[in-house]
Parts: sequence; C-alpha cells; structure tokens
Amino acid sequence: MLPSDPTSKSAKSVIRVLTVDDMPQVRDDLRVLLQLSEEIEVIGEAANGQEAIRQAELLHPDVVIMDLEMPIMDGAQATTQIKQRKLAKRVVILSVHSQPQDIARAMQSGADAFVQKGSPYSNLIESITQNKS
Repeated sequence: MLPSDPTSKSAKSVIRVLTVDDMPQVRDDLRVLLQLSEEIEVIGEAANGQEAIRQAELLHPDVVIMDLEMPIMDGAQATTQIKQRKLAKRVVILSVHSQPQDIARAMQSGADAFVQKGSPYSNLIESITQNKS
C-alpha cells in the first residue's frame, strides 16, 4: 500500500464549507475560488435558506457561506436556525446588500462574519478560516 500524499486535502484538516446563494453562477464561482485554498473543501450547495438547513443537517459543514436575500427563506432566517440548532460552527454572510441595517440584521441572526460581494477573495478566506479549530 502506498502512503498517502501529505499535501492532499484529504490528508490535512480541511474546513468543510456549504455555499448558499440563489444564483447558480455565484455558487459555481464560489466553488472554483474556494477550491484554490488547500484549507477548504466545498461539500455542498443550496439555492435558498430552506435548502441550506436541509443540507446542513445532512452534511454537517464547518462553515456555511450564506447569501442574505433569497427566495423561500432568506439568509438571516436560515442563519438563525442553523446557529440555534448547531448545524455548523460558523456562518459567514456573503451579500451585495451592505447597508448598516443589512449588516445588523445578519449579525443579529447569529452570523459570525459579514463579507460584501465584490470584496477581495482574501476577506472571504479569512472569514472562513478565522477561529479554525
């Protein structure tokens, strides 16, 4: 039996991420960007808050990247449920809506971080890897 490659993601402790956004292109872009990090593995995706809760129950992600405004159930409502039910260690809100009331609503829902869409990639990575245990 050959030893496993110590540089592979599976050989390291990776952060398991669930991405949630109603726009398929955004989810695709996030997956591509996040796969560039050796610390992160995208394990699933959802198109609304209701799907996010179901996926979190099934996949047990470390971090959920959550859009704020989505149909069926918005990101703030889903974040509240995910955090109350301890379905993920962290929830990072990633949203184009960045008015003070939007950020306040996200943080009141229990989100651990808020990143504005269009921010540097490093801001998102930092918010995902912060407090890595």
